[in-house]
Amino acid sequence: MKPLILISNDDGYQAKGINCLVQMVRDMADVIVCAPDSARSGYSCAFTATEPLILTHRSEDDGVQIWSCNGTPVDCVKLALAELCPERRPNLILGGINHGDNGSVNTHYSGTMGVVIEGCMKYIPSVAFSLCDHESFADFTPLTDIVRRVVSRVLADGLPTGVCLNINFPKADSFRGVRLCRMAHGSWTNEIVKCHHPRGYDYYWMMGHYRNDEPEATDTDNWALQNGYVAITPTQIDVTNYEMLETMKSWNL
Repeated sequence: MKPLILISNDDGYQAKGINCLVQMVRDMADVIVCAPDSARSGYSCAFTATEPLILTHRSEDDGVQIWSCNGTPVDCVKLALAELCPERRPNLILGGINHGDNGSVNTHYSGTMGVVIEGCMKYIPSVAFSLCDHESFADFTPLTDIVRRVVSRVLADGLPTGVCLNINFPKADSFRGVRLCRMAHGSWTNEIVKCHHPRGYDYYWMMGHYRNDEPEATDTDNWALQNGYVAITPTQIDVTNYEMLETMKSWNL
């Protein structure tokens, strides 16, 4: 029996990125897609608790099922595991391919990363793929070889418990190589745009500009992407700061 791969994203089931990902891996496994019915960027690990969720069967063809959900990316993973493959646990969960990078602190906001963090918390090997190109017609073809190599390796060897992979690709026709990176220290600035409505009230847009706060560091995902490399960052669920934990033992609280 072929392995089973569950795929979701935060750009919606119709996005080019997720559909290209399906084509890249469909000969390697049976595939279930369960993705939002429209864009849910920035939803991180949010799930829906205040309204009902609806699963919609979109298509099925030669080992690939396509479903959509009116909820968040995490909702899609939870629903898929409970309703679409309750007796056949996925061997791998994939997020993406995202339109736009998820390096540095974007990891914490990303719905694409929400997909794989949820998978990781369910003890299923999980990998997120993102391309530094927000355009709906972005070219994902150069990613194919590395995506397939990573998927093959993780299907064969798995990942450690509590660890998922965040993989970001620069926008390029080819890549200088692959770099294993840490997450860059960065921050978003000028995030709020205030506007005034003609009817007399203020309203706000969440916008912002990303700033790399350590531009000289060469071991980060930001540096790799800016210099033409694919950035792979192992990401863990356990956010405990063990050094601080040891320090606090002397606090005598």
